[in-house]
Amino acid sequence: MGVSNRKQTLGILVGGGPAPGINGVIAAAAIEALNNGLRVIGLREGFRWLVAGDTSHAVELRLEDVSRIHFTGGSVLRTSRTNPARDEASLQRALSSLLALGIDYLVCIGGDDTTYGASQIAARSDGRIAVVTVPKTIDNDLPLPENAPTFGFDTARAVGTAIIEALMEDSRTTGRWYLAVTMGRKSGSLALSMCKSAGATLAVIPEEFQSEKIELNTVVDTIVGAIIKRRAAGRDHGVAVIAEGVAERMDTGQLLASSGPQRDPYGHLHIADVPLGIVLRDRVRDALTRLGVEVTVVAKDIGYELRCAKPSAFDVEYTRTLGYGAVHYLLDGGSGALIAIAGGRTVPIEFSHLLDPVTGRVQVRMVDVTTEAYRVARSYMIRLEPSDFAEPELSRLAACVKMTPEAFKERFLESTLNTSPVV
Repeated sequence: MGVSNRKQTLGILVGGGPAPGINGVIAAAAIEALNNGLRVIGLREGFRWLVAGDTSHAVELRLEDVSRIHFTGGSVLRTSRTNPARDEASLQRALSSLLALGIDYLVCIGGDDTTYGASQIAARSDGRIAVVTVPKTIDNDLPLPENAPTFGFDTARAVGTAIIEALMEDSRTTGRWYLAVTMGRKSGSLALSMCKSAGATLAVIPEEFQSEKIELNTVVDTIVGAIIKRRAAGRDHGVAVIAEGVAERMDTGQLLASSGPQRDPYGHLHIADVPLGIVLRDRVRDALTRLGVEVTVVAKDIGYELRCAKPSAFDVEYTRTLGYGAVHYLLDGGSGALIAIAGGRTVPIEFSHLLDPVTGRVQVRMVDVTTEAYRVARSYMIRLEPSDFAEPELSRLAACVKMTPEAFKERFLESTLNTSPVV
């Protein structure tokens, strides 16, 4: 058969960490491509084998392979964090592998790093391969139009909220405090939403710190202050939800595991090597002991169990639309964009509009602490606020830990002001 008569081929790959709904995108994209007469190839483990020049890990996807995977967690194509743009040689091998497989269209499912890698493939292919990305991350940190969530976030929030609710009941039953560290490398969106949905005692997220560098003592005093305020109100228990991204803005030298820091192929600190919960637990315990407060404090990591959960109905519906829209964008002649949904319609966002002009990397959407959404969450938290340092509240809180009002103010006011966003 001549080259001119061959079927056009759509490739699908997944990059970065898992997120509920991946299989919904794969299924919708594959089905729509098949319905339009294309051949569909699944590229296992993201860019991993393509960068190695190995095309043997590509599998043909048929209708029966994908028709019932949309409501399952995980990724039938697996995933990896391999960066195709880590150097020129890797980029060329990845592009050559795609061309060798006869890929005409490429759907990349991933977050900011995968989107960046896809943008480089699109730029280097010179029109030989049309590329589109579908935004995936439970961190909810991609700059989508109309502040739309990234897929996987809704499911992760729901599963995480259920875990937090169980911890809250355990803390009430046993009279203890939990420090729950949850995913969110840069943005505290997931931690804040879980806290707000469950009605946890407080959340600590990077965006609320006014200083660029976050001091460990400030985080410790924020939590200790919340424990004191709860005790003054007659409550000896609580749950603090801490976004792991807090650690990225700290001096991590005192936080890292003994084996030293590890970084992923995109250069990010491997957060799993940073025992933030354990460090905070020990420091909070020590601070409370010095204040004469007896409290059991337990660290709990909430993360990996969120990523491959069965997707919520919202994420199933959302991802089917995204997969469908991605294929039609490519078939309509588009390339070099991310597919989002705005006003009920799929819309392309050009890669160039997603990149930070200074760093050249995909911009990260942070929690906007000036919004009503944040203020509502903050108003329901139990934590020290600037108003607590006026009488008679100041004396009441100080008496709870047998301190003078002046000493209490000197100890906790600065950390309180540093975590009180200007709105």
